Amino acid sequence: MKKLIVSLAAVCLLMLPAAAQWYKVPESEYSVEENIPYSDAKDEYSLERCKLDVYWPKDLKDCPVVVWFHGGGLTSGQKYIPEQLMEQGLAVVTVNYRLMPKVEIADCIDDAAAAVAWTFRNISRYNGDPAKIFVSGHSAGGYLTSMVGLEKKWLEKYGVDADNILALVPFSGQMITHFAHRDKQGISNLQPTIDEWAPLFHVRDCVPPFVMITGDREQEMFGRYEENAYMARMMKLVGHEETYLYELDGYNHGDMAGPAFPILLKHIRKMCK
Repeated sequence: MKKLIVSLAAVCLLMLPAAAQWYKVPESEYSVEENIPYSDAKDEYSLERCKLDVYWPKDLKDCPVVVWFHGGGLTSGQKYIPEQLMEQGLAVVTVNYRLMPKVEIADCIDDAAAAVAWTFRNISRYNGDPAKIFVSGHSAGGYLTSMVGLEKKWLEKYGVDADNILALVPFSGQMITHFAHRDKQGISNLQPTIDEWAPLFHVRDCVPPFVMITGDREQEMFGRYEENAYMARMMKLVGHEETYLYELDGYNHGDMAGPAFPILLKHIRKMCK
């Protein structure tokens, strides 16, 4: 199985030049709008953190859109536009969200859902197509990606059907209950837990394409590859046919994000051609 997954990832990496050029537009033709509020909450911490940036091509219409959530264990991190997504003919929405332990894990997920909902409502103003929204992120961002796409209640609160997301692409996302929440409950990082705060708890068949990417199973943190492999197996058992799992041989948890972007771009190309 590992050789097959690594081979698939290798094929994607070999496709990098094609993926990187698939819809290239000079950087001078792009714009950025920063620190846009996406939440109606008026408390000081929400006003500080609940902001997003939009990067978009000025001269293209109906572009694919990537909503990108940063990592940091749900306790740290700042929004940024991944350079691998620049000049790709994409609109990119990069999001700050509230962080634990100042808030609960539900607040982190709610912020992620509010940002995705904002994107559905507003991205056409930035030449993006609301029918071509991909949600992605690394580590904690991958966890948030999975939760907002699998458990429909988070987006339903904002009047959005999670199944209208075109694809979910978590980079090394936690599929069991996130360790930041377990730590707050006094549960060790090495004590696996699956409850309502675990993407694994919410497997279902009617989900957008689900593209999971991890680093090398021997170099990832806390069995992250195995969590994703189990998630892939359970998604397929409930009948979800468009579940994909890629393992990037030789890359650890932090390093895997770079070579994961060509896989994301490959799936965008495939679904938006």
